[in-house]
Amino acid sequence: MPALRPSLCSLVLTGMVMTAQAARAADDSPVESALHRTIAALDSAAFDAFNRCQEPGQLARYASFFDPAVEFYHDLGGVTWTRDAMIAQTAANVCGKFQRELVPGTLKVWPIKDYGALARGEHAFCHYKPGGGTHPCEGRAEFTILWRLQDQRWTITRAFSYAH
Repeated sequence: MPALRPSLCSLVLTGMVMTAQAARAADDSPVESALHRTIAALDSAAFDAFNRCQEPGQLARYASFFDPAVEFYHDLGGVTWTRDAMIAQTAANVCGKFQRELVPGTLKVWPIKDYGALARGEHAFCHYKPGGGTHPCEGRAEFTILWRLQDQRWTITRAFSYAH
């Protein structure tokens, strides 16, 4: 029996390694990689417009990424129930005042069957200083965004910004 114990341990260890490798391969599947690239590109485009929303046309461009009935939950600011209300708050409180930067390496994306995708990550906000530059970004917050794919178009239906 003692000779079987190392073999059994080896089999268990080999099985665990193979399971871990299969899980890692599933995480790196081409479909999920394509989804991650799509959502990363959408995040980049949406927040490019957000960061330049004081420029003509950019606030409307930013608004186009959101469903008219978007729900935006902010731990410090409360809940905003529509795109129009959210864009009005962005115009009043953001445009020309600060920019958002995605913290590199923090964006994670998961598919939501028959709906779209869930994105989670961290971002920082950088206040403008006179002359148009920005101060170094201060602090971080987390975000979760629910993206819906409908009629081959992605829109944000729920957004959460928290842990400020």
